[in-house]
Amino acid sequence: MTARTLLAAALLLALPMVQTPARAGEDAPIPAGFYRLQSAVTLAGRAPDWDYLAYLPATGILLIGRRGAGLWAFDTRAHRLVRKLADTDGAGAALAIPALNRGFTTNEDGSTTVFKLSTLATIRRVKFAEDADSGTYDPATGQIAFMSGDSQKITLIDARSLKITGTITMASKKLEASATDGAGHLFVAERDRNMLAAIDLQTRSVTQEWPTTGCIQPTGLAMDVAHRRVFLGCRGAHPVLAVMDADDGHVIATPDLGHGNDGVVYDAARHRILTTNGIEANIVIYHQDDADHYRIEQAITTRPSARTIAFDALRQRIFTVTAEGVVAGDRPVNTGPSAFYPNAYYDNSFAVLTYAPTP
Repeated sequence: MTARTLLAAALLLALPMVQTPARAGEDAPIPAGFYRLQSAVTLAGRAPDWDYLAYLPATGILLIGRRGAGLWAFDTRAHRLVRKLADTDGAGAALAIPALNRGFTTNEDGSTTVFKLSTLATIRRVKFAEDADSGTYDPATGQIAFMSGDSQKITLIDARSLKITGTITMASKKLEASATDGAGHLFVAERDRNMLAAIDLQTRSVTQEWPTTGCIQPTGLAMDVAHRRVFLGCRGAHPVLAVMDADDGHVIATPDLGHGNDGVVYDAARHRILTTNGIEANIVIYHQDDADHYRIEQAITTRPSARTIAFDALRQRIFTVTAEGVVAGDRPVNTGPSAFYPNAYYDNSFAVLTYAPTP
């Protein structure tokens, strides 16, 4: 090696390393507290079907409405399937009333299976309509409101006596999620009419129907009772989270959302709105700065078709479920959510996904 070569090498070593400037935020660490997949448990069984989820904080049980396969209990602490609840065929949803130690399914044939929350033992099955999709309990009146979209009605049942207390005729054929304000008023998303219905459960009548301006196909729904705000997950071509005033129905905000929403939860302790969006495969979380102002906090990539949600408020865990789906060209496709919405699922592919904040 010549003296000139040695000198050039020495100069190179003496120079500071020059790096190509990174794009803004490219190397920034992900903030602590962002959600990440904690566990994914695949369950054995035939091609799955599913709808709504419900979480029981006292026992850590996640209730999964699997329609034709019935209501299933999943232990979120042990990450294992417990069992199917007896006489729950057709269950698409479940709700819990801890004060009564009772749970109620919503069965597609227009019945509810009543069971004990403590043991998951079935008490009885009660027929109330020709069809049913979901249900909501109102503590002020002690009634459960069951949505029957095909029949265009809501059936009210006393949660103690299990007697039908009345029915409410509805204009909508797509009655979606609902919530009560704890004072005898029920709010229901009418997906086919782009409306929010307000119902007085004491008089059993629809008092108002407000247009969900800027929100097409309202589906998921949750409520901030303290601030009188209703949150709607809207499925339209431009999906948004519609924030509405529960007293006069005006739309306050419509921030963007992922495609295919079916689940909305309000975390009152942390002032967050959590949404699951199955087509876009994400969980979008907005922070509520005050009753009228909302900002994106985080969006987490999930798995396709993970569209429904349950929330563990104490441990801040988000639960959702999905399966490996396909579109078979020789079968009808539900083009409402997407032109390529799965119409078949593989056996042994149903999975329970748990998301939790990073340390």
